[in-house]
Amino acid sequence: MERPFSMAEYWDRIHNVQQSMGRAGIEVLLVADPANMNYLVGYDGWSFYVPQMVVVVGWDPEPYWIGRPQDANGARLTTWLSADHIRAYPETYIQSTDHHPMETVAALLRELHVDQRRIGLELDAYYFTAQSYLALQRFLPAATWLDASLLINWVRSVKSAAELALMREAAAIAQYAMETALAVIEPGVREADAAAQIFRAEIEGVGGLPGDYPAIVPLMPSMERTTASHLTWVDRSYQVGDVVNLELAGCRHRYHAPLARTLYLGTPPDDYRRLADVVLAGVDAALEAARPGAVCEEVEAAWRRSLAASGYEKASRLGYAVGVGYPPDWGEHTASLRAGDRTLLRPGMTFHLIAGMWVEPRGLEISETLAVTDTGVELLTHFTRDLLTKTEFPTGRSA
Repeated sequence: MERPFSMAEYWDRIHNVQQSMGRAGIEVLLVADPANMNYLVGYDGWSFYVPQMVVVVGWDPEPYWIGRPQDANGARLTTWLSADHIRAYPETYIQSTDHHPMETVAALLRELHVDQRRIGLELDAYYFTAQSYLALQRFLPAATWLDASLLINWVRSVKSAAELALMREAAAIAQYAMETALAVIEPGVREADAAAQIFRAEIEGVGGLPGDYPAIVPLMPSMERTTASHLTWVDRSYQVGDVVNLELAGCRHRYHAPLARTLYLGTPPDDYRRLADVVLAGVDAALEAARPGAVCEEVEAAWRRSLAASGYEKASRLGYAVGVGYPPDWGEHTASLRAGDRTLLRPGMTFHLIAGMWVEPRGLEISETLAVTDTGVELLTHFTRDLLTKTEFPTGRSA
């Protein structure tokens, strides 16, 4: 199977991670985050619901993959690792009260004579459980444990040209999914049926390029549910006067490009149009402030000043780093566009800038996926940023 990246790029990633390990005093890194596993060795499987691990030794250019026996073939098919660097723990270790898969991880570290080294763990990874941590401590009593939760995530923060190319492809899929949403959502259509069509567009892809499953399902609350940020579809049909927040994403080889817009079925009231105009002006101000050499909080401050001039405020962050992702999140958990974040913007960084206003009686969302360039930012997503409205419907009804 053709891989999306050259071996030279994978070697660079390993080298950069090992450099970061050295600066942190980490000799061995245990990687549980499936996005980081994918980033380092290419592993791509829906197996993160059971324990699995990539082991990086600071002086070895080839990591090890450890997982369930039936997933080892997946590692052989999707990673660039040699056969002896793909290990499996016994199937009987799955959901067992007598054994734990970390026994096999510990056995590998003893085999490599690194069981008494300084070992970094992704303690905050979604799929690294407290039980796994306790098991490692039990099986490797002489090790020194260090928190390496975001070590690889920060290495991932600056994208290569090949990564940016995939994110542009993902953005094209996101745009297609948003076009689909605009076409299918209308009075009388069930929310579930619209979600099905949008999901199909995300997977079908565009331009001959299929999409992967996104890390997050289409978020598409309607009416009063638009005052919340992370709701999906419900058991109802759309009606004239509905407002629908749409937060979607395209995904290519696990690289995401999210896109959010708001659709009003009918003629929006004046106060709602004013809210949309305020948000649009704020997004423009934030994009103007986003440039290499600026820091994250400066981008958010420009947005906040713009909102304040019209009497609005937004307590939550304006955006976050985005890229490789698996459920339940496409964010990188590193830089955020918010007050107090002094992360320097560097060319190649990518963000989901999401201007969400979850206010009573109805909320509104506008977002873009962007990449920092040498001179400013490149918008990877391209879709009209205006409040979307539909007043004529195929049924012949007018709003």
